Amino acid sequence: MHFTPDTEDALGFTVDLLNTVAGATRSGLDELSTTEQLGVMLASWQYSGRIDHDGAELAEVRLTRERLRRIWLLDRDDAVPEVNAMLSDAGALPHLVRHDNLDWHLHATDPEAPLAERIRVEVALAIVDVIRSDENSRLRACDAFDCDGLLLDLSRNGSKRFCSVRCGNRMNMVAFRERAARA
Repeated sequence: MHFTPDTEDALGFTVDLLNTVAGATRSGLDELSTTEQLGVMLASWQYSGRIDHDGAELAEVRLTRERLRRIWLLDRDDAVPEVNAMLSDAGALPHLVRHDNLDWHLHATDPEAPLAERIRVEVALAIVDVIRSDENSRLRACDAFDCDGLLLDLSRNGSKRFCSVRCGNRMNMVAFRERAARA
């Protein structure tokens, strides 16, 4: 709709990664606490390349998650230095690749680079598209007062407000009860 398929995939993965923090999960717990949880997430997004499945990799991905959560809500001009730093730190060299039944898309790191670095670079490339399209308003926080979730709004009119149906239903129920109490 707004972005290329690989950009939408990278942003979708990012939302899933960012919403593993305790305040954004259904369980209320950090859902990126074990290498097994990381493995399940990577498998569901068909992440390719080197994956070490160890504690050091998990720790780096968790640090990346925190960095990306900070960047997600920055305005366009403030996001640029952060995105440029992630690309520069990795020595990113964008190139087109085709693999695993995927059509041509961008990679900018070696498939053997550490996972957290590859995540940062893929997200940085996706956010480059967001910035260039002047669509930063599509990256935002959930409107539910009790949720720390983040969302990617790919709706036609840009009106998505909640990170999940669960949050939307909960806030609709709160609003209904408030209206009923006033009546």
